[in-house]
Amino acid sequence: MLCYNTPMLKTASAAIAAMAIAAPAAIAGPYANIENNAGWSGSNYGGSTTDFHIGYEGGNDVASYYIQGGPSYVQPNGAEGETIFTGKVGGSVAANQKLDLYGELSLASGDVKSYGSKVGLKYKF
Repeated sequence: MLCYNTPMLKTASAAIAAMAIAAPAAIAGPYANIENNAGWSGSNYGGSTTDFHIGYEGGNDVASYYIQGGPSYVQPNGAEGETIFTGKVGGSVAANQKLDLYGELSLASGDVKSYGSKVGLKYKF
């Protein structure tokens, strides 16, 4: 069972909602995203996860956001695969004309629930 009551997810949801309300939509709309992520450690293949997500994105010249989720097929190397639910919420804000701040929170169901985060800065030359 997924837990949506964690403080990090509540904070992220509130931030995304605030961005959506404050930013008139210049780009907005639903989308489909199929993405495969595979992993290696040295020459040892660990496995892959393929997401089949439906999402929504929006924003303007200053800020953008997205939320997506759906089934993901997890295939560990040499083990039986399984389908789980995964989701992501994220966005970016322009600090100035050359610098963007961005972030993403992710979650995955399964026998062991997992959560992830990504934050960063992007400088444009």
